[in-house]
Formats: sequence, structure tokens, C-alpha cells
Amino acid sequence: MIHGVLTHFTTFAGILGPVNSHPIPPKPVIRATARAITEFDMIRPDDRVLVALSGGKDSLTLLHALRHLQRRAPLRFEIGAATVDPGIEGFDPSYLRTYVPALEIPLFYRTEKIVERALMTMRGDSFCSYCARMRRGILYDVARKEGYNVLALGHHLDDLAESFLLSAFFGGRLGTMKAHYRNDAGDLRIIRPLVYVRERQTRNFAERAGLPAIRDNCPACFTMPSQRQKMKELLANQEQENPVLFKSLRRAMAPLMRGITYSDYPLGDENESNRVSKERELVIIP
Repeated sequence: MIHGVLTHFTTFAGILGPVNSHPIPPKPVIRATARAITEFDMIRPDDRVLVALSGGKDSLTLLHALRHLQRRAPLRFEIGAATVDPGIEGFDPSYLRTYVPALEIPLFYRTEKIVERALMTMRGDSFCSYCARMRRGILYDVARKEGYNVLALGHHLDDLAESFLLSAFFGGRLGTMKAHYRNDAGDLRIIRPLVYVRERQTRNFAERAGLPAIRDNCPACFTMPSQRQKMKELLANQEQENPVLFKSLRRAMAPLMRGITYSDYPLGDENESNRVSKERELVIIP
């Protein structure tokens, strides 16, 4: 069924040809995913896991990894997928309407004119951040209405490293994406099973398996300047000089991935700085 559907689509590798209808990610990806799921207690018996599926290489890799683990894992859990079509020119994930059901996975497809809403309501924010919040709200709504208690996102180790630098450089704090947490309402758990997987691994899998992945996850992100893209380039340059860069970053981010931040611990230097500031205020202000 999938072969017939995808004859008009270009695969991630850019070659029209046969597509493996049941691709399995390579063992390093499966092991890294299984390790993250285990270490962060992401999936529990009888969970109903909704995969946020954009149609890019990362979310497709996550979908196929979870599908493989579902069949091999000793615990029982269900998988569904949800796609939000943001109505961006050049971005068309509609092929997923047939691709995903052919994998015997239910797909919930929503179309939302996010660009139009952004132009009318966005104030002092990047388009990528605005779009991400909008899509997340829609995904929460789908999960609730369809009875899923877990939302799985396809962020990988490179994404976490970029967020780590953005938080430090522009937010003045140490932080990154959490691997597993509850939403503010407390009714959904959000997981990121690919936190130990590198972006190059998802790219290689997409190319070798001939996945029909959308090459540019969102063209709007490439037409609007992004600080995240600059962090990606910075990390790439640093990794050329330091091959173990991401191994070190993963170790440094381990507490942050669990939601532990520097503010949870008393820091002598910060306390001293606050004390000095207060003393200066006492001197300056009568």
C-alpha cells in the first residue's frame, strides 16, 4: 500500500524508488531510545502514546523506533500519531494521511492557519516559538479528545544542546528541554525518547531507509533569522575540534533533563553577589 502512495513523493535521499514499508531504525538508535525510555520512566504499562508527527526525519524516526519497541518490549502500550498542518507554503505533510495508517497506526490530522494567526497576533516573539506553542496546544487538544495520556516529541540530543546554549547565552540561566514531565494542567505526560540520539543518526536513517521525510521541517524557519540555527552552526564548528563535545554536553545537561536547575541549589557566588548589591543599595539610597 505504501509503495503505491509514495510513487509521487521524493524520499529524503532525493531519489524516487522503492520505500521500505516497515523500516526499523539501526540498533544504536533503538538502544539509545530504549535507554532514555527506561532511565526517565517515559512509558508505563497500558500508556497510550501520541507521537507528534511533523513529517520530518526526526519525528518519523521516533515513530518507527516506538513502533519497533512496541512489538519487542515486555510492557503493553498503544501508539497513535498526530500531525498539525500549519498552512505554510512549501510545507505539505498531507502524505501522512495515507503513510501512517498503512503502518497500522491511527493518525489524527489537524489543519491550522498558523501563519495567518501569527501575522495578526504575534508580538515581540520569534515565529518558530509562536508556531511551536500553537502546535503544542493543538496536540494537547488532540491527546485529550482521543484519550492519549502521553505525548511523544521528536527532539534529539542536538536540539537539547542548542536549547542549553540559547538558555545560557540569551536567558542568563542554565536550562534545556526536559526528557519527561507533566504539562501545567497535570493531565498529560510529555516525553522525548530521542534525547540520547544525534541528529545525524535520524538523518542517516531517513536517507538509508528512503523515508518520505520533508527535508525542511518548516520553510518559514529558514526564511526568518533564527538564533537556534546559529547555535547549531556554533556546535558543529566546536565538534570539529572536540569530537567528544556532545558526550560532555549530555553529561552536563543530565540534571537539567530531569528538571533540576541551578536555582534548586544554594550558590555561594550568587548569594554573595546579592548581598553586595543590597549593601550598595543601603549606601546609595538614604
